[in-house]
Amino acid sequence: MPKTPLPLRADDLTTFVRALSKQLGDASPSHLSLMNMAARAAGYQNVQHMRSAYAAGERLGRATDGPPADARAVERALHQFDAAGRLIRWPAKRGVQTLALWALWATLPADRSMQERVVNERLAHEHLFGDPATLRRTMISCGLLSRRTDGTDYRRIEQEPPAEAKALIRALFARRRTRADTVAEPKDA
Repeated sequence: MPKTPLPLRADDLTTFVRALSKQLGDASPSHLSLMNMAARAAGYQNVQHMRSAYAAGERLGRATDGPPADARAVERALHQFDAAGRLIRWPAKRGVQTLALWALWATLPADRSMQERVVNERLAHEHLFGDPATLRRTMISCGLLSRRTDGTDYRRIEQEPPAEAKALIRALFARRRTRADTVAEPKDA
């Protein structure tokens, strides 16, 4: 028989764990152990990871459309971008690199064939460290971009970004819009 997901919500982890400890009686582990167990059951590494993810979500003004994003991961990736939404440096950590690539993926046109030169120009416009070839190649190896074997006909691979990537793309959209507004302003003569 298929199981229907049953959501569980606790307003305060400490109160929840105390009630659970009372139910377990003498066999109950320590309060901190139970808190860490509950945090791991919710998908976090421990209670500190759960706290930092919650705090980062509050700072980012977490949107509630779809599965929750790891706000701390989004915040780490956002630190790699300047105020205008351009990638400052190539991130050292693979997870942050992947999120940064999703943000660049979102700037490429959908369902359109591009030459290598055009892809390089678009990527060069979205980063500051001067290496669009690395970005392009990594996007291909991550399955975000495709190309023919002769190096022509680059295309963005259409797919649903993960929750963290969606949150990052939303945050960067606002920054990029400010950049576009600044560029579009008429100069006083």
